[in-house]
Amino acid sequence: MDNEMIHIKSGDILDDARNIIESAKSAAVRSVDFSRVQMYWNLGRRIFEEEQQGKERADYGSYLVEMLAKNLEKEYGSGFGVQQIERARQFYRVYQIPSALRTELNWSQYKLLIAISDPDKREYYELE
Repeated sequence: MDNEMIHIKSGDILDDARNIIESAKSAAVRSVDFSRVQMYWNLGRRIFEEEQQGKERADYGSYLVEMLAKNLEKEYGSGFGVQQIERARQFYRVYQIPSALRTELNWSQYKLLIAISDPDKREYYELE
């Protein structure tokens, strides 16, 4: 048998196979991206609702965020520093309803959105 690619009689099946594979790869990436969004949302919820009991800041102030960041960075790396933990809390405060999270948006896009203080502008860019 020759080492060259086996030629398929119908080019349609090869194109379809490529499309199926590329579609599955894209879906897997979107799934991982949205899992990351959900992780930060849940982290923000845990900090804001359960530790702060809905208050603006925990009774012990920024110590909570600093303590979490110090411990989480050791285990999971720089993606869990003080700034990222603060961002997770802010993310939850902006998007408190989990069904409002859009599966087509990734964490980087949400970071940009939560920086927009005007809810109408944020919604506009969210839909874009």
